[in-house]
Amino acid sequence: MKKLFLSVVVLGLAISASAQNKQKQDAEAIKKMCGCYEVTFNFAETFNYSTDSLYKPSKTKVDKGLEWAQLVTDEDDKIQIQHILQVGNPAKPMIIKHWRQDWLFENTDLYTYNADNKWTYVKKSKNDVKGQWTQKVYQVDDSPRYEGTSSWVHVDGKSYWENTTPAPLPRREYTKRSDYNLTMRGNRQEITDFGWVHDQDNSKIVRESGKEDVILAKEKGYNTYVKVDDSRCAASMKWWKDNEEKWAFVRTKWDEVYGRNKDLVLEEKVDNKVLYKYLFDEEYTQKDEVNTVIESFVKK
Repeated sequence: MKKLFLSVVVLGLAISASAQNKQKQDAEAIKKMCGCYEVTFNFAETFNYSTDSLYKPSKTKVDKGLEWAQLVTDEDDKIQIQHILQVGNPAKPMIIKHWRQDWLFENTDLYTYNADNKWTYVKKSKNDVKGQWTQKVYQVDDSPRYEGTSSWVHVDGKSYWENTTPAPLPRREYTKRSDYNLTMRGNRQEITDFGWVHDQDNSKIVRESGKEDVILAKEKGYNTYVKVDDSRCAASMKWWKDNEEKWAFVRTKWDEVYGRNKDLVLEEKVDNKVLYKYLFDEEYTQKDEVNTVIESFVKK
């Protein structure tokens, strides 16, 4: 009996050590997305299912830029990466605070997008998320965008993470399209020898309350991040150093909002102005100012 007990203990320790090693391997893959990259954004509408004979598909879009991915938080169960876009004249580039991605290990609290600026709070069980990482993607103003939980896979020399989750329309679409109101995003992040790839298979969906979702069209996205010397992103690094305190205030306020753990509905505009225009304004630098303006966009 004693030998059996010892065998069970040893097996349990081995499983625990293996899980810890896997978690560490996952974290190392995630952090490989940090650094300076030449980025190419590729999007093309592949199929459309519209019954409207006048339907016009979105134009194929190819954009390039330099992007700095700043490691903001590096903890065992939480990794935060802030993306900063650098465009224009390399001698005097324009710096744009871009999207942010948070990675949480075995996270049970998620917000699922449900069209029309509404996110539904979902509580997962610990068993549902065992060994998984949640990727939470945020808008340029750190308001919610989309999130999903899945396992990182390391096999045959590849490291990748895949998930399908509902999301708002991307910026390149919602300023031009109003014939659908939800994107079902098939996301794959894969670490490569040149950097990493964000591979997407998306569906453009019409969602109406009480009706089945209607797929309007399909879209392929293929964004490549080619690693270059960090010195090329020096302007982005300086910008972050000069502005990181303000954006820490922003993250803290949003964490408080998300921590309420209830459905979230956001205003599109307040006083005819979108949130990012308030937060990008250099007048909004103090914690109280940041808190007040963010709270004004949260519908009670």
